[in-house]
Amino acid sequence: MLHLNTWQGAWAALLLMFVGGLVVVKLTERPRIPDVAAYLLVGILLGPAALNVLSEPASSQVNQLVVNLGAVLLLFEGGRGVRLAVFRNVWLTVVLLATLGVLVSAVVVGVAAHLLLGGGWAFALLLSSVLAATDPATLIPVFQRVPIVERLEQTVASESAFNDATGAVLVFTVLGMVAQPGHLNVVHAVEVFFRSSLVGLAVGVSVGLLAQWLVSENGWGALAEYASIVMLVVAMGAFAAASALGDSGFMAAFAAGVVSGNGTYFGWTLAPDTEHDVEHFIGAITLIFRTLIFMLLGTQVDFVVVRQHLWAGLAVVAVLMFAARPLTVFACACADRKAQWRWRELLFMCWVRETGVIPAALAAVLVAKRVPGADVISAVTFLAILVTILVQASTTGLVAKRLRLLREGTTPPAP
Repeated sequence: MLHLNTWQGAWAALLLMFVGGLVVVKLTERPRIPDVAAYLLVGILLGPAALNVLSEPASSQVNQLVVNLGAVLLLFEGGRGVRLAVFRNVWLTVVLLATLGVLVSAVVVGVAAHLLLGGGWAFALLLSSVLAATDPATLIPVFQRVPIVERLEQTVASESAFNDATGAVLVFTVLGMVAQPGHLNVVHAVEVFFRSSLVGLAVGVSVGLLAQWLVSENGWGALAEYASIVMLVVAMGAFAAASALGDSGFMAAFAAGVVSGNGTYFGWTLAPDTEHDVEHFIGAITLIFRTLIFMLLGTQVDFVVVRQHLWAGLAVVAVLMFAARPLTVFACACADRKAQWRWRELLFMCWVRETGVIPAALAAVLVAKRVPGADVISAVTFLAILVTILVQASTTGLVAKRLRLLREGTTPPAP
């Protein structure tokens, strides 16, 4: 069996995962199955549950490095995908979905988890907080294959990027609350949530603006030749700076991505060749980490725990998909009168809410911290990822076509 804790084992394991990733990417070019679902299934096949070729504990330092660095880079990429020129017309919907919506989803799913899985309110709230975020790492590749109307695409993609960051903040806020059960202070928890989010946002914007000035052709531009490396440093540096202040590094990485992806909006543009190089570099490195995170997650699935909580876990996932998500969308999007959302657009938002990288990373962090019930949280998160990706992401094109939301002159890919 291969492990990542030795040089030889890590070399062979990485080679095996990269080769498997290349095969998966090629095989999923035309089908509607997203590549991340295939990565997950390949990980299961390689792991102890099947061939027993690869094993890396979720609590290991190597796994934590892969998961956390991957989460930071994927949030940064998600931020770069936000187009502020479009966002300013739907900002209220996005902000409500990424704040109030995350809380509504966490409460609804938390109640369901408490009733269906037991384990107490602390466990239920931690589980629901992990599941509250959607996944830009899944949505962005899906939208590349299924081009929907731009306003709707930007809204859903922006929400998924924003609420990944707020979802991460919520998890650590709840974790702090349950760590001191005798000193539960909801007001203090809310203050921590908003302070952590806002400070992370401020740090990310500041670091992102500095980076744009360093690489922009109409800024200082001294590091334009190394813009790709600068962007990597920006993502990691924003995370490190905010975390050092005790606030949300995930929010900082996302905000830095928003600024770096909208240089023109701030008056600091990149040369076309530089922009192309950055896009290629960020796309390649995030693809590598998507492959690693989901394959490692597949090897770490504890099917004994999954079987023990299978039906209750699936019921929680069903509540997430068919109760919490519609309630979130209609409560938040309908409040934005300016956007004037149509019913078919609202229905599409209800359907597109895949669970993915950030929930997987947060569940792994809880396992590494040996939080009580973390094994069950990890098992239910696995079910949520598998079900939402296979059921919702795989049918996005069909749903968009039926609701007449494809861009003019396009059709969904053939099955």
